Amino acid sequence: MLSRRNVLLGVVASATGLALVRCGAGASSQAAQVVPPPGPPPPPAPPPWPQLLPPPPAAARVLLPGGGVLSALPGAGDLMSLTLDDGVDTKVVRAYAQLAKDTGIRLTMFVTGVFASWTDNRDLLLPMVESGQIQLGNHTWIHPDLTKLTPLKVADELRHTDQFIRDTFGVDATPYYRPPYGAYNDVVQSVAADLGYTETTLWNGSSGDDQILAPHDIVANADKWFTPQSIVISHLNHPPVTTVYHELIDIIHDRNLRTVTLNDVFDKPESTRLTSAYPG
Repeated sequence: MLSRRNVLLGVVASATGLALVRCGAGASSQAAQVVPPPGPPPPPAPPPWPQLLPPPPAAARVLLPGGGVLSALPGAGDLMSLTLDDGVDTKVVRAYAQLAKDTGIRLTMFVTGVFASWTDNRDLLLPMVESGQIQLGNHTWIHPDLTKLTPLKVADELRHTDQFIRDTFGVDATPYYRPPYGAYNDVVQSVAADLGYTETTLWNGSSGDDQILAPHDIVANADKWFTPQSIVISHLNHPPVTTVYHELIDIIHDRNLRTVTLNDVFDKPESTRLTSAYPG
């Protein structure tokens, strides 16, 4: 027969076991309800774009020098012409077009017609081309050194892109052409002028991004060359520049520069197109 002491010990042991089971179940339930810690916060939104100065009034335009080489804007002032060449990378062309749409920056784009980026981004570019915020110039069809071509080949290079710009964007790119690599001679200028491209358009400052360049180097070049009355050459070829747009716009804003197209600065003749000696 069980003693009263053994019975009491059994009851205590049973109660203790039941309590432990309940405690374990509660702990498991609490563990199942633990919420994992939140992930990293989203990156901060980019700062708003600063307000850029408007272009000068049309009444301030001056006559083109005519038949020469254009490498800087005339006189003293607060103007800067940012010019963009080629169009190798369609995403870079799109990014610059979006930058213009977002900020109002005025750009002159020298079209190398063979690249699909121009037709890929036509719908985004077209309203700004039609308004004059983006100006298109001629940068040949396949980007050859024009000084190494026959006159007929030079004419074909310029004419092909000329017609492409007219057909795709409905505008006349004359009188501004940019010879690839900045290479020109008397023959090139004569042929170009015969087609209405009287202004050999070079530059006096460069972003250096014709090659793949680190973003901080692009900003350093902009800090050096974004100056009054400069024509600065940049390119539509390599993505790093698209990561430093805010820095570039800040330089323009902080220096109180007015970005301009070439048409903002110079009165364009009604027609620079002559009867060509190089028929297509």
